[in-house]
Amino acid sequence: MAQIEIGREEADPCERARLRISVAGIVQGVGFRPFIYRIAHREALTGFVLNNPQGVEIEVEGGLRRLSAFLSAIVNEKPVQARVDTMTANFVDTRDDTEFIIEESSASAERTTLISPDIATCEDCLKEMKDAGDRRYRYPFTNCTNCGPRYTIIRSVPYDRRNTTMNVFPLCPECGREYTDPLNRRFHAEPNACPVCGPEVVLRDSGGVLIECDDPVSAAIGHLADGRIVAVKGLGGFHLAADATNDEAVRTLRERKRREEKPLAIMSASVETVRTYAEVSQAEEQVLTGPQRPIVLLRKKPSGVVAEAVAPGNKYVGVMLPYTPVHHMLLGTVLIALVMTSGNISEEPIALDLDDAVRRLGDIADYYLDHNREILCRCDDSVVRVIDDEMLFSRRSRGFVPLPVDLEDGGEVILACGAHLKNAVAITRSNQVFPSQHVGDLENLEAYEFFRSTVAHLKDIVEVEPEVVAHDLHPDYLSTQYALELEGPGKIAVQHHHAHIASCLGEAGIEGPVIGFSLDGTGYGPDGTVWGGEALIATRADYRRAGHIETVRMPGGERAVREPWRMALSHVMNAVDRGEIEAGVLKPGDSALAALLGRPEEEVHLVRQALEKGINCPVTSSCGRLFDAVSALCGVRRSITFEGQAAIELEMILNESDGGAYPATISGGGPLIIETAPLIAGIVRDLKRGTEPGRVSARFHNWLVHSLHNAAVRLRDREGLETVALSGGCFQNAYLIKNLKLTLSESGFNVIINKHVPANDGGISFGQVVVARAKLGQES
Repeated sequence: MAQIEIGREEADPCERARLRISVAGIVQGVGFRPFIYRIAHREALTGFVLNNPQGVEIEVEGGLRRLSAFLSAIVNEKPVQARVDTMTANFVDTRDDTEFIIEESSASAERTTLISPDIATCEDCLKEMKDAGDRRYRYPFTNCTNCGPRYTIIRSVPYDRRNTTMNVFPLCPECGREYTDPLNRRFHAEPNACPVCGPEVVLRDSGGVLIECDDPVSAAIGHLADGRIVAVKGLGGFHLAADATNDEAVRTLRERKRREEKPLAIMSASVETVRTYAEVSQAEEQVLTGPQRPIVLLRKKPSGVVAEAVAPGNKYVGVMLPYTPVHHMLLGTVLIALVMTSGNISEEPIALDLDDAVRRLGDIADYYLDHNREILCRCDDSVVRVIDDEMLFSRRSRGFVPLPVDLEDGGEVILACGAHLKNAVAITRSNQVFPSQHVGDLENLEAYEFFRSTVAHLKDIVEVEPEVVAHDLHPDYLSTQYALELEGPGKIAVQHHHAHIASCLGEAGIEGPVIGFSLDGTGYGPDGTVWGGEALIATRADYRRAGHIETVRMPGGERAVREPWRMALSHVMNAVDRGEIEAGVLKPGDSALAALLGRPEEEVHLVRQALEKGINCPVTSSCGRLFDAVSALCGVRRSITFEGQAAIELEMILNESDGGAYPATISGGGPLIIETAPLIAGIVRDLKRGTEPGRVSARFHNWLVHSLHNAAVRLRDREGLETVALSGGCFQNAYLIKNLKLTLSESGFNVIINKHVPANDGGISFGQVVVARAKLGQES
């Protein structure tokens, strides 16, 4: 950036003046004040800098030329983790100070500063940890202003030690000198500590009883190398760790954790190690090595050292690099890769402290690598995928939360309660939206309590009280019930798929209308059916249903989600009823259907009767359930152990060399209907003639791309719209989003997707905020 001019062009550049500067953004806990101190001294300026609830306040005095250079340095030389959102500078009366100082933080009723996320250990700290002559050699809590915990240890702002869980560890004289020296990189590093005065790591047995040992981390490494499972307390909760190269250890972890097939995340010490078992592009390497250190989904290499049980039946493996000193120590020499999966029983929140861990992980972990620094709030690892060199979120959590997503205008304080699955909440302050960390599926009491505590913590650190609460239309969601039970704030109900599209509009700064394709598994439709394959004409405030995937019935309701073969049967019977499957392809009776679906004839007969009579068979347009049906027909997945498994495995077998597609048929003059009966008929014919499932998968994916493209063209002709928004869980499918974006762009469409929040239900709360704010704007 060019040098910032501050006016008085005709004045003598040596003329003495004083500026009052206010900086807002991520400017606390990232070394911003010592940075200001250093550049003020470099430019021979006097004055002061302090933290206040709005950010950082500076008064600086000296020659005009030096003041201009000072302002430029703030923008161009700021600390790596700092983010300057706004900066104002005004002339005030000179005071003739004799030095530049750092003053104590101020207090105020209005707090608008931003809290930095938890940040991976920096290179400077790693060097100290590896230096046998350094006082922090192998110290598991080494950090400075450029790294370490933030969000998970803070109670309120300003971000000072007294407001964190480190307040119980008084600084020793040497740490105190670092903390008060503006030229030291640990100046006001709030989690600053050393072996003399800071937290400590201990090893415990499966019952939580302390095991006396000189080096708990080395002892844990030995147990991991022996195939044991160790629960490791990290930044935001416990991980369950096992040797990722030991198939038996991984299978034991799966059995104990009750996680039969869902992929497990792994951690390795370096990108070089990761390349021994996974492909890493330049863009993926940048994400892997960034300070956020998310889990990155990487394509497996055909022969690698990682056990197949880590991600069975999947072409990808979720990988992250170490982000705490303990992680670096665990992966120092002996272990190539560790499973680092959430410390929980499936579908529960991660364990937060030792008592919680022993209660819930006692039958899983052989040992606990524990520490005594309190974690104030759970924060699971973020998960991303790099598509077309862009990082897209599957889960936005550690490393990114509580960074806000900006909207154009401010307004009432809105709390958005999010969805039922993959829940994350969000709260606003002025024009900023603060999405929470990943909460998860609200399926049990523990998850609901985590949801409530997340709302409370987010309100505390943003320091706002909701004036309006936005929630999903579904009356049975726990998030909806929580919203409706709150006394005081107004309530705004937001349709699920409108929220998906609105999340795209809010990110892109677009009001609409746009053509929105919202594709997922389940959403409450205002017509009483289960939506999930929707074409909407949407603005931020409103929408209308312009089309959808052909509706079929879900035999058994939610049971059809767990048993995709039921959706396959429903789609086949719909194709038969529509006359798309000709005589001879399926013989009369249930035997041919049973053979096609790989299920007992009696079971197929009962479900077929339920379909024919409409007993417990809600109507759905769900694209997720269509993926399930095709997966079951191909014999890929006829029952599932985790949400989305059938669709994921169908994508994994896709043969990209097959460019064919089933006929894309669209009917309807009002809402467009993307017909599935011809698709299913084509799939059945291919399978009957022995076409391998990978080709069927490719032709199905290509059918979906062509169908959505054709629907977009028809809607453009009818509505005159050129922008298409893509959102919903189905757009985590890399093949689908890459090829649909390309096809739409080649036809002249402007395509927008989610980049700052997940396309899945983790982004719903942000979309709810966008809709609620737009509706409130219409009322004012």
